[in-house]
Amino acid sequence: MMGATQLGVAIPNFWFAMMLVLLFAINLRWFSAGGFVGWDKGLGAGLWSLTLPAISLALPQAAILSRVMRSALLDVLGEDFMRTARAKGLTRKQALWRHGLRNAMIPVLTIIGLQFSFLLAGAIIIEQVFYLPGLGRLVFQSINARDLIVVESVVMLLVFTVIMVNFAVDLAYALVDPRLRS
Repeated sequence: MMGATQLGVAIPNFWFAMMLVLLFAINLRWFSAGGFVGWDKGLGAGLWSLTLPAISLALPQAAILSRVMRSALLDVLGEDFMRTARAKGLTRKQALWRHGLRNAMIPVLTIIGLQFSFLLAGAIIIEQVFYLPGLGRLVFQSINARDLIVVESVVMLLVFTVIMVNFAVDLAYALVDPRLRS
């Protein structure tokens, strides 16, 4: 498992996207190599055309999150409250789900907040690889057309989105750890 997560962290998402296109679109012909069929063709067709881009965006993020979650859980498992929970009669699995997971979520939430901006930046690149319509393509076309108002507007929208996600992560801290509610 550790080797898979290291591979997921090391592979750039645009290269992984091209490998997915090579394998699943060109060799196996299961997916389209690019483009978006549109929602008017149906929900299933729209989601099917977004499957490869979603996987190529999610792989590095999931690898980083799994490494952080593993290390946080290993740290929590050695704590006194986990031994106390086990001594009170909880099984290892019950103690992990009731007490360990909640305490291990703080660093994971931090990484989720930090990764969101990388996810947006990666989406801009993945839109170019798969020739998808989106904010990334809009910014790219606006830069080429020197339409600075559109570029500024999209950048401000993305900045606002990142700020709101980080605010939501801060609120989630209070849900996970009751000590942070005051």
